[in-house]
Amino acid sequence: METNTSALVLNAENLHASYGQVKALTGASLQLSSGEVCALIGMNGSGKSTFFKSIMGIVATSQGKITICGQDSLTARKAGLVGYVPQNEDIDHHFPLSVEEVVMMGRYCFMGPLRRPRAADREAVQEAIESIGLKELSKRPIGALSGGQRKRAFVARALAQGAKLMLLDEPFAGVDYTSEHAITDLISELAEQNTTLLVSTHDLTAVPKFAHKVALINRRILKVGKPTETLTPEHLLAAFTESTARSAQIALGGLA
Repeated sequence: METNTSALVLNAENLHASYGQVKALTGASLQLSSGEVCALIGMNGSGKSTFFKSIMGIVATSQGKITICGQDSLTARKAGLVGYVPQNEDIDHHFPLSVEEVVMMGRYCFMGPLRRPRAADREAVQEAIESIGLKELSKRPIGALSGGQRKRAFVARALAQGAKLMLLDEPFAGVDYTSEHAITDLISELAEQNTTLLVSTHDLTAVPKFAHKVALINRRILKVGKPTETLTPEHLLAAFTESTARSAQIALGGLA
């Protein structure tokens, strides 16, 4: 799928970010259009999470430019245009928040300072919970859910927000088959509704099931293209160690 500049949702140009003396990003650039699903793939420490956090404005960049739907990160976040599902959540699973209450957090950007939900907020929350297959568990405490169910609840929180751009950081990590299937189906449905998704994952075999294109990252974006064009031995060797690239190629089988 070629990037349609007239419907550009994410434009990240030449991003540089560091943690002290450690360079996490060294000129990462990526453009995504409306309805595109892109898998972000790289080793641990390659900059995937930093790239996400830079887009969100959580990590400051020393150089580069980010726009989301033509707006800067802060403006886009305040408008609810971008949703972020991190790999690990900060919510205390022992705190008695229900699934419904967690998903309602996705609507906070549309509420006043007292955060009183309106009918539209409740409707969006119920639709998000139902779409991710957790309707029967909506009143259950978040801590009582399995790892996969919790991950689905956090995806539903971003979904309730109605974001134009969704960033999913390792959404398949530690989930069961049912949750993986539900998340994969939802990604496809959102793309059909013109939501743009950037999905970080270690599961290369799942990539062709949901991604239109792949971005290989190792502190910068090394290659962007269709899965069959990008997940080749040559490109995998540039993004991974030799042993990891070989293992990935074996797992991919005849894809590349």
